[in-house]
Amino acid sequence: MRLADFIEKNIALIVEEAKTFAKTLGEAGARLDDKALRDHIPDMLNTIIADLRTEQSDAVAQEKAEGDFAPDTSRKDSAAQIHACERADQGFDVIQLVSEYRVLRATVVRLWTPERVFDEEAVEDMNRFNEAVDQALAESVGSFSNKVEQWRDVFLGILGHELRGPLSSILLAAEMMGTSEASGSPSKHLVRIVDSGNRMQVLLNDLLDFNRVSYGLGLIVDRALVDLAPACMSEIEIARTNWPGREFDFTSHGSCIGEFDASRVREVVGNLLTNAVKYGDRESAIAVHLDGRDDLVCITVKNSGPEIPEDKFEELFEPLRRGTAVNGSDGSLGLGLFIVKQVALAHGGSVAVSSSGGVTEFCVRLRRADMPPVATTDLLGAARGG
Repeated sequence: MRLADFIEKNIALIVEEAKTFAKTLGEAGARLDDKALRDHIPDMLNTIIADLRTEQSDAVAQEKAEGDFAPDTSRKDSAAQIHACERADQGFDVIQLVSEYRVLRATVVRLWTPERVFDEEAVEDMNRFNEAVDQALAESVGSFSNKVEQWRDVFLGILGHELRGPLSSILLAAEMMGTSEASGSPSKHLVRIVDSGNRMQVLLNDLLDFNRVSYGLGLIVDRALVDLAPACMSEIEIARTNWPGREFDFTSHGSCIGEFDASRVREVVGNLLTNAVKYGDRESAIAVHLDGRDDLVCITVKNSGPEIPEDKFEELFEPLRRGTAVNGSDGSLGLGLFIVKQVALAHGGSVAVSSSGGVTEFCVRLRRADMPPVATTDLLGAARGG
């Protein structure tokens, strides 16, 4: 029996044996849980089977044998690449990723080789199998590295995005203290400095939380019983101070009391309001509405202005994406809606947007308590970069 046929016939056995072998890999193997292996190994094996059954020229075989054959990096959707990106999101390191291929290779070889006569076909199959595993591994490591680099960029972007505000406040307060010493009343400026310093400390802790997102561990939220209506109203008051020429309307329906991280929710509202100011019609009011429903509280922010093209929906919650602001220059790093999404997910919720008829509406759903994520079949759609 050729190796491709053997693998195809014994995929279930290979998965079970690989799960057992993974437990011998120490700490790295401990991360390879049964479900993870069961979900990914069949796809990886099917890719290898297809490779084994594909004719290849002597020249290609020689290139592979000498390590000169470069995998196709133009594609981003191979089983190996998808697998690597998921592992990066789940917090695996590159050693753990490589260990999975070690498990796969060793399991197939151990099951196939006993009492087998290694004739020319068997030797060819074994060479082709090793080449296929090496190619999949190269694709995985490349995609894994790109994903880690992307998350590093996100981390640095959040650092600049979130610390710029309180730092500017500290500098402004210090400058005002210097000009008001003669009056003998710098206390209010000192309060601003202390408050901004405390906020920077909180943000640094938040950055550690956001860094957890890059490892697939999710954002930490500190839930406490709170009414979101006054919390959101406080954020709207800040927006009115920051943009005195803009009109902000607020309405609330039903009970908005639940176990939420009020600070994170205010961050969501603040980012959505900033987004609406940047991209909306400056002559129209920005409407914020809270709606308490069963186990959910929904926050919607609506503004008039240019519609979001439908072909942009899929990429709009990605980090480091920016639209073109219609109201003044935009110095942001394109992290506003990325942060909104992460906070929503951390609350077991979701975020979506609709844009038609010159009106854009963001909808954030938050669960009142720590529960599984809501179904997304009835959401409005994807979202726009902030």
